[in-house]
Amino acid sequence: MRAAIIAGCRTPFCKAGTAFKDLTAIELGKIAVRELIVRSELDPEDVDHLVYGTVVHNPYAPNIAREVGLATLPKRVPAYTVSRQCASANQAITSAADLIERGYANVVIAGGAESLSHIPITVTDRLAQALMRAAKARSLGERVTAFRGLKPRDLLPAQPQIAEPTTGETMGEAAERMAKENSISREDQDQWALRSHRWAAQGTADGRLLAEIAPTYVPPQYAQVVDRDNGVRTDTSPDALAALKPVFDRKHGSVTAGNASPLTDGASAVLLMSDEGARALGYKPLGYIRSYAYTALDPAGQLLQGPAYAAPIAFDRAGVTMGDIGIMEMHEAFAAQVLSNLQAWDSKEFAERELGRSTPVGHPPLDRINVMGGSIAIGHPFAATGGRVTMTLVNEMRRRNAELGLVTVCAAGGMGFAMVVEAA
Repeated sequence: MRAAIIAGCRTPFCKAGTAFKDLTAIELGKIAVRELIVRSELDPEDVDHLVYGTVVHNPYAPNIAREVGLATLPKRVPAYTVSRQCASANQAITSAADLIERGYANVVIAGGAESLSHIPITVTDRLAQALMRAAKARSLGERVTAFRGLKPRDLLPAQPQIAEPTTGETMGEAAERMAKENSISREDQDQWALRSHRWAAQGTADGRLLAEIAPTYVPPQYAQVVDRDNGVRTDTSPDALAALKPVFDRKHGSVTAGNASPLTDGASAVLLMSDEGARALGYKPLGYIRSYAYTALDPAGQLLQGPAYAAPIAFDRAGVTMGDIGIMEMHEAFAAQVLSNLQAWDSKEFAERELGRSTPVGHPPLDRINVMGGSIAIGHPFAATGGRVTMTLVNEMRRRNAELGLVTVCAAGGMGFAMVVEAA
């Protein structure tokens, strides 16, 4: 039994603190799933499971999938949350495919949502312990005593940051290190970023990207409608990108805000069915999941190089090679990360040393990679990106009559993902 991709959509992707600053990840997820149901003319009663991803969990509602499902699907539909950092929606999609291929479900909705405008702010351990003591106190005096001994610094909230717990290194710092170790120039990074913006602008102007987006009316007045990604820069240029200062190594660095993906709010949703389920309900698949692979490496090494390891495994499982791939969607966390992975695939030394292969993996021509831009321009709501790249891939495969497509995603923790998609 094969898992078929039937339909999908997403909210616009908006920079954190802008249009969606008052919407939580749960609310964004509801918008994406509702729109998917309406667009696909799906009867919610036919849904067997909801699998949904998030990275920055709401401590008051840790199972985002269930909250989204309760608002959009019959209460009987089981829902569970997955979290694999930037590959969370990919994990949701492949988990849905596994349910289908095991015969445990016929119709599954998968995806993910992220609101980086709503980062849980934590307090120091000393303050947390004092608050717990105060909550258990039986008198005003005991409550006051609970806070005795606290110092002013104990009252400061912990500053949130995207860092590796094992190394303390942020993803930006890792990208900067990869750029240096792999000799990825600032000029090449800026050129990739410029390409991302220009191709995303073209995909927006000709309607291809807009067709995947659910126009979103912003509460509470619902007077503002957002119908496109707000990070795409139609006015950027080589000079504008070159003028930006490095962020993570201010003296010798090359990673800037211009050649990195921005913090973003958004959600995505993908409808998957079994072959039999699709036929019974009258749906025509857009594509089939041929194979996938997840890999991991030491976070202290090339943190964002996971796709270089995952893709050849996915190819082996699918019985194909990179030469068979007609189009590719590659998550752009940083231009340095994209170029480092492409470099690795082209390297005979990398193939021999890291993969145990005698020949390089290779990659498609650049004009077949991220043909409507990527995360640098479009944005990157961590747990939603996997749904975006999957739907962009299958839609563009159909336009180009491509037989096979490839999705790759790097993720924090040194993880990588690759999925081969076959045309329907």
